[in-house]
Amino acid sequence: MSFDGYKEIIEEDDLAILYLNPNSMYPVKVVQTVVDKLGKTVDNVFQTTYGALKVKDLIGKKFGSKVNLSKGWAYVLHPTPELWTLTLPHRTQIIYTPDISMIIMQLELQPGSVVVESGTGSGSLTHALARSVRPSGHVYTFDFHEQRVAVAREEFSIHRIDKVVTCAHRDVCKDGFGDEVRGKADAVFLDLPHPWLVIDHSIDAIKSSGGRFCSFSPCIEQVQKTCQRLQTAGFTDILTMECLRREYSVQNRSFPLERTDNSDSTAKVQTLPCMVLPASLPGHTGYLTFASLPPLWARVSAPSDTALDTTTPEVELQTT
Repeated sequence: MSFDGYKEIIEEDDLAILYLNPNSMYPVKVVQTVVDKLGKTVDNVFQTTYGALKVKDLIGKKFGSKVNLSKGWAYVLHPTPELWTLTLPHRTQIIYTPDISMIIMQLELQPGSVVVESGTGSGSLTHALARSVRPSGHVYTFDFHEQRVAVAREEFSIHRIDKVVTCAHRDVCKDGFGDEVRGKADAVFLDLPHPWLVIDHSIDAIKSSGGRFCSFSPCIEQVQKTCQRLQTAGFTDILTMECLRREYSVQNRSFPLERTDNSDSTAKVQTLPCMVLPASLPGHTGYLTFASLPPLWARVSAPSDTALDTTTPEVELQTT
């Protein structure tokens, strides 16, 4: 249906994104009837600030079409990982598109890659990873919260990406990623409170030919401990960066024109479009730490019990 490929016509049981404006988008499951709070089967009607939409009217329309609401109109869009990130139900804090794009690029993912993710959370990054590695690659994603794993599995199945995504309940800090991924991964991504505890397990998961590593952490203290453990474990090219998005808007501004005829008449004013920088920037999301694990024959590592808090390592910070 949706995330496993693109199609033109909306069918029943599809997922569609109802677009009202850049700040108002909603995921809509295209089913004709639903069960209300009283247990009765009623027509599926989706309420918006611009009126109601009878969901059954979407069946047979093209994705991208303009649809009428009772008090206005909206567009119905084909779901993508980017749109899903903006509209998904939050079970945890999520990773947004600016960070996701950097993660996928730095992990060097491509069709056929095998990537390990922990934790799954709300599945924002997982959808983007699945699109990057399909059809022959695979995403192994883990979360310590059993209920979140059950919801994520159902969601991946409905979105038909379960062919390339395996979601499992596991505390990777204690138990690692399991034998099913040992030596299979091209890349490992961690979104955990204590990522330095999982670096040895990440080494076990990455292929003997080497691979890439990424950790997402909101606090610089987490970054320091992670970088220190990466260095002692034999990782190279360790780099930490923060992605900040700066938006520019085009607005009309009036400028006086210089006169060259020595006339005393009032100078003319011309209105031209120009770039305007907003007064503030979005707040901090998190630090992305990347590293490379060399091939097995080239690895030089220190014991895993190396003290983590005796020194403060230098961290190379790059803001993009």
